[in-house]
Amino acid sequence: MIRSTFAILASLLLLPLLASPAVVGAQGLPRFVPLNPVASSRSGVYFQPFREPAPGRWSTAVALDYASLIEYNRLDQGDYVLDSEILRLSVGATRDLGRRNFLQLSASLGGAYSGFLDGFLKWYHGALGIRVGERERRPQDQFLYMITLPDGRTVRRSSNDLFLGDVSVGLGIRHSSSFQTVLSLTLPTSTGPAGYGKAVPSLALLNTVREPLTPRLMFEGSIGVGLTPSSGPLSGLQRTGFVGVSSGMRHRFWGSQSLFANLFYHSPYYHGTGLPALDRRELSLDFGWILATRGGGEWRVGMTEDLEPGGPGVDLVVRVGRSF
Repeated sequence: MIRSTFAILASLLLLPLLASPAVVGAQGLPRFVPLNPVASSRSGVYFQPFREPAPGRWSTAVALDYASLIEYNRLDQGDYVLDSEILRLSVGATRDLGRRNFLQLSASLGGAYSGFLDGFLKWYHGALGIRVGERERRPQDQFLYMITLPDGRTVRRSSNDLFLGDVSVGLGIRHSSSFQTVLSLTLPTSTGPAGYGKAVPSLALLNTVREPLTPRLMFEGSIGVGLTPSSGPLSGLQRTGFVGVSSGMRHRFWGSQSLFANLFYHSPYYHGTGLPALDRRELSLDFGWILATRGGGEWRVGMTEDLEPGGPGVDLVVRVGRSF
């Protein structure tokens, strides 16, 4: 089922690859939203890129993220194991409401599976001489998402082939040609199992600065704060206030092609569980390649790497995106 679902969604994403490339200046970074369900089920804070004015029309974007996750905290005081492959197909639309204001909408489909990448990753890590102890302790291509707390309570999350994710609505204002603010409201529309959607409304205030350093090099950074009420069996251990900070660069190195890298920090999502992967901060690096098209859109291919083992992270994320 996972292979057929993934093939259908990938085909939908790749259909528009018809535009011709064009030579353009350095532009902005791709949107970045954490994929780990520990993060995505709690916080509405993410990296929101600066939006250029586009009066009189909708701007749209499609992104496909596929991740292999392995987190293995088996400790004396409790257990946390997340062994899964996660899919997210996101669709977004944005429209200017005036010279400075704009509206943005986004929705997604998701999936959580036992997957098929474990064998490849075992070979890949072996070829690089990297030992991943968490993968060695788990059977190949078997799903498990379980949290056992110090008080003995156990929370199990189930897999699901395909489900609707949360929907978000944002209202943005461009204060200047390099600074914007977006107020984002996430609505609990997820049809997936518990633990993959927020289950309650979530608010975030996202501020972004973008500044060209040279005609080919663009800096883009952000700081965001968010509020998500606690909910569910882990409500007493959930943080409700969040902070996210990012800093990244995009370099146009040849023609319409660019390389990008974006460092993303997020404050902890939980507290007092005694499990490092839940209680610690997140630090990720999103990086990849961008091809600008003649019509003003972009194709993007990238990966995300967890830089600080111990917090919520992923073993591998492959990202493909298209903006129109």
